[in-house]
Amino acid sequence: MTDTFQTRRVGVIILLLSAVTFSCAGIFTKAVSADAWSVIFWRGLSSAIFALVFLALRSKVREEWAWFGWPAVIATVLMASGTAAFIPAFKLTSVANVALIWATAPFVTAFLAWLAIRERPERIVVLCSGFALIGVAITVSGSFGSSTLMGDLLAFWMTLMMALTMVLYRMWPDTPTVLPTAFSSLVLLVPAWLLSEPLHVTQIEVGVLIVFGLVFAVAAIALVEGARRVPAAQAALISILETPLAPIWALLILSEVPSFEALIGGVIIIVAVFISQVR
Repeated sequence: MTDTFQTRRVGVIILLLSAVTFSCAGIFTKAVSADAWSVIFWRGLSSAIFALVFLALRSKVREEWAWFGWPAVIATVLMASGTAAFIPAFKLTSVANVALIWATAPFVTAFLAWLAIRERPERIVVLCSGFALIGVAITVSGSFGSSTLMGDLLAFWMTLMMALTMVLYRMWPDTPTVLPTAFSSLVLLVPAWLLSEPLHVTQIEVGVLIVFGLVFAVAAIALVEGARRVPAAQAALISILETPLAPIWALLILSEVPSFEALIGGVIIIVAVFISQVR
């Protein structure tokens, strides 16, 4: 077994962990009555604390800080921008729509990776990414003319930011992962404080959001750790395996029934992901 194969296999496992944990985001966001920016505040605060504690336990604070250059700064901004769109998206549209729009990540990531580092994805990856895009188009078609369209657009912005992040870590694989994740949460605390009233959130909901922060920290760290080990387009395809999980959690826990368009689009996306990986 070659080192390259071993590295990719570890990356795939880490990305699977990220996908499972990310699939719970919609449940946490919609399970509380707090507004989106209050959710961003408490989730971000707890996520940053958990991430920094994780880094301290591994005695990696100085090491990551030493490598905290411009790529890490850019990663911080990209992740912060993605989070600022991610949470409101769940408040404005369905969990299924957000999860399915995230499935455009392979298409967007493959295109950006080709532009930035000339990383040519395999033909099957390009083909499956195209089918995933068709599935998302069908999903979003159900939102035209409704109030959920803004949520869909925010979900796509989040997808673009995360695709850029994955490409960045392929370009500069030595870029630290945990500190940018923590800082991306911390930089949103000020606007979240100004745009909401986080201290008015009930103690029960604060507890839920603290757990959300832990889940998000694990998912975000796993995403970038996995992305540095496998080709960008493949990383994006694996990460969208959360697509079928998120609507299932929403249906079982929140009784949120996906739209007909989301069901049709979801089937296309899941088939595309399956074909791209089983070869």
